[in-house]
Amino acid sequence: MKKIQNYVTGQWMEGKGQGVPMFDAITGEVVGLSDTEGLDFAEILHYGRTIGSEKLRKMTFQERGNMLKKLALYLVKKKADFYEISYRTGATKIDSWIDIEGGFGNLFANASLRKLFPNQAYHVEGDPIDLSRGGRFMAHHIMVPKRGVAIHINAFNFPVWGMLEKCAVNWMAGVPAVVKPATNTSFLTEAVVREIITSGILPEGALQLITGSARTILDTVESQDVVTFTGSASTGRLLKSHKRIIE
Repeated sequence: MKKIQNYVTGQWMEGKGQGVPMFDAITGEVVGLSDTEGLDFAEILHYGRTIGSEKLRKMTFQERGNMLKKLALYLVKKKADFYEISYRTGATKIDSWIDIEGGFGNLFANASLRKLFPNQAYHVEGDPIDLSRGGRFMAHHIMVPKRGVAIHINAFNFPVWGMLEKCAVNWMAGVPAVVKPATNTSFLTEAVVREIITSGILPEGALQLITGSARTILDTVESQDVVTFTGSASTGRLLKSHKRIIE
């Protein structure tokens, strides 16, 4: 039985367990097995913080924006293949259109934001602020990329849009991503990520994918990391009460 792979630490990798079956929503047949057993989540996050972060932080807003535009144009050419896979998740044509091309639209929209920023890797916000009489003590806000990784935990009904609408934001800001889609539709996310990696448009480490269970991924998050979540209230409460997140 085919295993849906994970893309972590620069390579496509299968889990070492038996895997959990994912089903075609139309025919009921098994599409593949999801398996993350044996993955080192601490190593995955470290890889993003070091390899991916270092490269993205050095890029200017113009370079990041043009990167997003180039990726969107590349993925649009592959959309017919994604639609065929999307049907197997139980999506209608309109569902798939919102998910797939809506996801590409997020790349385009964030790419256009480059016009609002200078051709440098950081953003100077506002004017200098006088904090003392006579200008002897002043402050100026300088916005720089976080040195962590963005961990995106996504819902089953938007396996493409859910990934790209979040990743587009953090790539534009110079932050790498680790994407954890809902397991039962992650085979579509995997197909899109394969094309993204094949394109070579993103610097290595900017995107990693975990297609199955990742219950311990938050155990090693750090203060510079970002965690986003879309899904059930019960899982949301679990994340909000996580000891490492609170710390």
